[in-house]
Amino acid sequence: MRIGIDVGGTHSDGVLLDGKTIVAAAKTSTDHQNLLASIIKLLQVLLTGQDVARIRTINLSTTLTTNAIVTNKLSPVAVLVTGGPGIDPENYRIGTRFEIIPGSLNHVGSETCSLDEETLTQKVADCLAAGIRHFALIGKFSPRNTAHEEQMRQVVSQHDVAISCGHMLSGRLNFGRRINTTYFNAAVQTLAQNFADTLANSLAHFGLNQAEVNILKADGGTLPLKRALELPVQSIFSGPAASVMGILASTELAGDILMLDIGGTTTDIALFAAGQPLLEREGIDIGGHATLVRALRVHSIGIGGDSLLHVDALGVHCGPQRIGPCMAAGGPAPTLMDALNILGKAAFGEVERSFAGMTTLAAKYNLTEGALAEAALASAVHTIKTAAETLIYEVNSKPVYTIHEILTERVIKPDKLVLIGGPAPVFQQILADAMGMETFCPPLASVSNAIGAALSRSTGSLHIQVDTSRGRLTAPTLNLVQKIPRSCSLDTSIENAKSLLLEDLNAAGIHYNEEDIQVIQADSFNMVEQGYTMGKNMRVSVQVRPAVLAQVAMAKDAQVVFAA
Repeated sequence: MRIGIDVGGTHSDGVLLDGKTIVAAAKTSTDHQNLLASIIKLLQVLLTGQDVARIRTINLSTTLTTNAIVTNKLSPVAVLVTGGPGIDPENYRIGTRFEIIPGSLNHVGSETCSLDEETLTQKVADCLAAGIRHFALIGKFSPRNTAHEEQMRQVVSQHDVAISCGHMLSGRLNFGRRINTTYFNAAVQTLAQNFADTLANSLAHFGLNQAEVNILKADGGTLPLKRALELPVQSIFSGPAASVMGILASTELAGDILMLDIGGTTTDIALFAAGQPLLEREGIDIGGHATLVRALRVHSIGIGGDSLLHVDALGVHCGPQRIGPCMAAGGPAPTLMDALNILGKAAFGEVERSFAGMTTLAAKYNLTEGALAEAALASAVHTIKTAAETLIYEVNSKPVYTIHEILTERVIKPDKLVLIGGPAPVFQQILADAMGMETFCPPLASVSNAIGAALSRSTGSLHIQVDTSRGRLTAPTLNLVQKIPRSCSLDTSIENAKSLLLEDLNAAGIHYNEEDIQVIQADSFNMVEQGYTMGKNMRVSVQVRPAVLAQVAMAKDAQVVFAA
């Protein structure tokens, strides 16, 4: 048996599966001041009458790190960087303290200026005196040579602080993205650790000590909790990833498909090319900063059942603001769901409260509640349709990366719309008419995110650099440098990368075979010095791609229970 939980912006969802059959499903309001309380409510429903000893896996998608970034509740971070040829590190300033430490490497990883440990020691002391206990350490060419980051770590680790090193997060070059990725990882480390400690105590209370706990990543895969605590930045925006994986787990996909996950606060939009979800080409933006965090391509807009209605000189608008639940659920002001109640398209909560609130708001602008509701719904549908069309245009403007491959000269033309989320059934016919597409809601659409979380498999990736002129293989995220023969070929480098990834996954308790490993980059370049070929520089990236373990089946009596 396995449990999947998705902690969303408005509601948190949970499912319990026996094999691939859903035997229990639950939903509750998300308590953003205490996310764990929401998880406990779900577990109380899911575990009623169950033999907890049979539960082997708990997969969790959480808004914890995302909320911290959105609300700017991040730990103060000292960002310490060393440079090299090219753009001045100052252009990438981020964090509470941003300190450039003298020392540099060139583009092949050779030291051109030794690290100034005296300056480093003084800067660390200054940061500690300022009360900073989180450090992000980044060298410009650390994927080629980790020496400077390791030297910085040796100095900083003499103190009781949290440390994130750039080379441990990504083996890819891109100085600015690596700085931002390392900064955000450091900024949420303690938050993630505290949550994990409290979660462990709660699971023990339910007798779930034996269960393996995994955290969903932004790319739709999972990481064991212990490893996720080292890489908490990977769990940012895992909620939208759960949406995509939920579609894969509950729907037979063929052709190009548009997905809408309509929640209480936002609508997440994604595209599938020939049934495959799309990946961000470089990495996601976090708080306006480009990173190297691999993620599924999902666009979120501020339209949901709890989106606030407002009127101005230009007309009636819906969203993006949310100040609470709809009035039918006890909220303070009319929302989109109240409008749907007025129009008879939904019968959610205390419908009379929807009428009272909508009548009051409409009277202020000499409207009827019906006219107000129609205009609000039209605004929401227009926003969703425009955002979907924009996403389709954007992905067709450049090569598309799917979880399987790069698709070039391929135009994506979705002709089917899959809707999930609480309000999805209400919107099915409305959006079918507006979008001109066949529209489908899978069973238990309101908890699809939890289904996706439950059935997502563990993933991993590895990037290696091979320099035959130096007889050296570097795997930055493994903090590994190996000697290799100067005759090493690209095929041998690929096999080495696969073996190293399998060893790393096995060490984390994730077991795969070599045939599960996919090669996503394999390039070889001649290294020329003074007119002579000195050797080859090879770059290889491999991964276990995101996927779901099975297509779900529904127990005949499976229903979504709301946990108050």
